[in-house]
Amino acid sequence: MKITFFDTKDYDRAAFTKYDGRDGLEFKFYETKLCEDTVELAKNSDVVCVFVNDDLNSAVIEKLHAFGIKLIALRCAGYNNVDLAAAYGKIHVARVPAYSPYAVAEHAMALLLCSVRRIHKAYNRTKDFNFSLNGLTGFDLYGKTVGVIGTGKIGKAFIDICKGFGMNILAYDKYPAPMDHVRYTELDELFRESDIISLHCPLTSETAHMIDQESIARMKKGVIIINTSRGALINSEDLLNGIKERKIGAACLDVYEEESDLFFEDFSGHIVNDDTLARLITMPNVIVTSHQAFLTEEALSNIAEVTVKNILDYFGSNVLENEVCYHCGLLENCKKKRKERCF
Repeated sequence: MKITFFDTKDYDRAAFTKYDGRDGLEFKFYETKLCEDTVELAKNSDVVCVFVNDDLNSAVIEKLHAFGIKLIALRCAGYNNVDLAAAYGKIHVARVPAYSPYAVAEHAMALLLCSVRRIHKAYNRTKDFNFSLNGLTGFDLYGKTVGVIGTGKIGKAFIDICKGFGMNILAYDKYPAPMDHVRYTELDELFRESDIISLHCPLTSETAHMIDQESIARMKKGVIIINTSRGALINSEDLLNGIKERKIGAACLDVYEEESDLFFEDFSGHIVNDDTLARLITMPNVIVTSHQAFLTEEALSNIAEVTVKNILDYFGSNVLENEVCYHCGLLENCKKKRKERCF
């Protein structure tokens, strides 16, 4: 079973190498991202293993199918970068739904704490032996209202952390899962009442640009927005305008709408042409990390373990527990619900 990995870094190789050569698996790693220009590298493979910024559009899917690729193994939870409709009936798609919800939830809280207690500013000052406290006044999280959009495993983990800080918690999810000390509400009330808003939902046609000029206008003045989910949940230009108008008090971003050509790479010696990102980074109340929230030893180990299991399950004729397709959740007679493969 030949598996070709795209968009790999040293930490990916370290996590997966121990499985190479076991159970008939043969790995080949490429640093380049999978797209129409690089799809030829997948020839003579049985599986492609991809990450969040690989582009599996319909043209790429057709090429992979022509090469005889049997499985797209996502080493991530999100799958908005895969044309599932084009893949259906041709190539199975499996993901890692919950590699470490704690990693992402803890990073979201780390960003929030860094922002509200001005830790990033204090760190830079003390490097220059500037020990002044002027301009570093923060505020308590205790008693503040946090609005959590998306209460899957990561959202729930973030909520548990917020409970520990004594925060009041509002939540919104298309499929609510009642929890103690959490009040589900509609988005309009969540926007209106929250001091802090944290995004933990998938990117779909319904959620794309859910944070935009209109929703920002409904928020409290000084609201803090955290996004560790998908960049396109936020209209970046509208976010920037909200910051400039002093409506948004701070933004903590681990993802960015146009991150695919930037994140995970070193551009420190280059001029970055993305004016919106450049302006966001210059804002004193914006913290940007480059899709780092998942990056813990535990998460990398879990990602590798589940990805390999997905591959072995496929070739072992087992049920693909983590398979996704464009029918998922839409059909009453969904095969996955009957413990069958999607096609």
